[in-house]
Amino acid sequence: MTVAAFVGLGANLGDARATLAWAVRQLAAMPSTTVTARSRFYRSAPLEADGPDYVNAVARVETALTAPALLRALQAIEHAAGRTRPYWHAPRTLDLDLLLYGRGRIWSAELTVPHPRMLERAFVLAPLHDIAPEWVPAAALAAVADQMCVPLEESDDRRAC
Repeated sequence: MTVAAFVGLGANLGDARATLAWAVRQLAAMPSTTVTARSRFYRSAPLEADGPDYVNAVARVETALTAPALLRALQAIEHAAGRTRPYWHAPRTLDLDLLLYGRGRIWSAELTVPHPRMLERAFVLAPLHDIAPEWVPAAALAAVADQMCVPLEESDDRRAC
């Protein structure tokens, strides 16, 4: 049995766009997991952080992995991309967030799903709306309209999954 999960992707160091395309391929290579959709890439200003602008996207996966196993796999991909955590909200080579895991609600020391701040972030809501508008309340999208989040030009890597 598989579950639809949504993963937020972001990067603001190095070639962020190439890193996100690579990360989507890594998601597709995970065991018992298929990438079924990916949003456009968006450019967003750092929120509660410093550093250059981010490139963001959201991917939908069908997975037989449990939520904790999926989180560990996402963290392994971040690590392979050179992700370090020198301080809270530091610039990063790759950030992967488990936004939604089916309709599940999880509150544990290692994982909270739905992602606790996803409805406060344009860089999550805009790309999520691309591939799953039913998960994005209109009021939440309106509430983040003042946050800079603009789609990047389409490219050949649009459907890298």
